[in-house]
Amino acid sequence: MTDRIRLDLAYDGADFHGWAAQTDQRSVQGELEGALERLVRHPVALTVAGRTDAGVHAQGQVAHLDLTEADWVRLAGRSESGPSVESLVRRLNAVMPEDVRVLGGRPVGDGFDARFSALWRRYRYRIADRFDYQDPLERGRTWWTRPLDADAMAASAVPLTGKHDFVSFCVPREGASTVRTVLELDVARINPGRIDIWVKADAFCHHMVRFIVGALAAVGAGRQDADWPGQVLAAARRPSQVQLAPARGLTLEEVAYPPTPAAQAAQAHHARGR
Repeated sequence: MTDRIRLDLAYDGADFHGWAAQTDQRSVQGELEGALERLVRHPVALTVAGRTDAGVHAQGQVAHLDLTEADWVRLAGRSESGPSVESLVRRLNAVMPEDVRVLGGRPVGDGFDARFSALWRRYRYRIADRFDYQDPLERGRTWWTRPLDADAMAASAVPLTGKHDFVSFCVPREGASTVRTVLELDVARINPGRIDIWVKADAFCHHMVRFIVGALAAVGAGRQDADWPGQVLAAARRPSQVQLAPARGLTLEEVAYPPTPAAQAAQAHHARGR
């Protein structure tokens, strides 16, 4: 018998070659699964809500794993209090580097799937577009660029909301759909030198947020008209003018799930069917 555990994660993506484990590059999955193997003394697989690219950060990433009764015994060791999710979280953080943290954990039903049970994911992209607001302490998670027109960017984002084929704004994977539903796409000037972009969708294809940001930034810089991103979407072909925004400005902030185990299992079944 196994127990399924949800882990809530945060990491600074600057020194990671993305989420996915690789043989010759440092990854978030590699660090976490390596730490788990040290604790339970055999490989443990993680399933994640969304694979982030190299250099992308997370404040609200979610993963799940399965632990057997024997795993719990090994985790308990000589502890008098016995095994618990709290002790698992504490011991993981004790053996992992400081640029990745397990923020919390909880038991979930065996129908929960960190990837397929998710209802939506939300990312934030940070831009500093004036020299006097380019804080060196924030450089690792902010794109420094020329002054931009945030209002024009917000107007140009409107046609990208809703259900569309986003092949123009991603790197397609063979055999995978590029149809996604963007639930929210908001652009706001936070202060005279800072623009934030929030993108919330049921799922994202490869590089989707960063290509969207690159297109909006082209409008903000005056290189393209406000209706251009919508035209790119309709053309179903990405022109060379759509540049990929730097990874460092992007953070996965939240992943949302149905409130009950039954609803989580149903959502996972529905998503797999799609």
